[in-house]
Amino acid sequence: MTPIMMGRRSAKIAGKKGKTDALRAKLYGKLCKKIVQAAKGPGGPDPIANSTLAEAIKAAKTASVPNDLIERNVKKASDAKTADYTEVTYEAYGHGGVGVVIEGLTDNLNRAASEVRDVVKKGGAKMAESGSVLFQFERKGLVYVKGDNEDEIMEAAMEGGAEDLVQKGEMFEILSSFEDYTTVKSTLLEAGYEVSEERSGLVLKPMAMIE
Repeated sequence: MTPIMMGRRSAKIAGKKGKTDALRAKLYGKLCKKIVQAAKGPGGPDPIANSTLAEAIKAAKTASVPNDLIERNVKKASDAKTADYTEVTYEAYGHGGVGVVIEGLTDNLNRAASEVRDVVKKGGAKMAESGSVLFQFERKGLVYVKGDNEDEIMEAAMEGGAEDLVQKGEMFEILSSFEDYTTVKSTLLEAGYEVSEERSGLVLKPMAMIE
């Protein structure tokens, strides 16, 4: 292989790795914020007394968040200087009347609302009244799995309670109910399949698509 081709291949691999690392960092940040949020709630920083924290830690471990990072964020919640994170949901209408739901975690409600309004406006969309868009969506679980045998993946997914499977390039997109998401993902992991933690998660799926 010529040096030029080697250079292009290395750059392509580096670019792909950089994108994956950025997605992983974003996922870890979100999961750690949820740990802090849960640890500040009823039951405190003890996962035995705090079921919400126990679930947040479980989700973080499933996503391969390092244990030391999990422990640091649990301890961080005990620091009075650590901000409280609040889950927020905004609704908007995009081009052609397409419904848009924006979810996030913030330690500053006013700033978050202002920034979301600015982004929505710059995108040519407009904010909507609470509840006017959300009813058009349903909460679902999506698990992305790498594999080459659709029948075997489907069988494993169905054992965990999956509802549907669609091939997306090299990946299979597996749909589940909100309640069965963790079970479906755990079942696939136990069966030895490679799950994309960066792409998998709980989502709001539109009940009807606009062509």
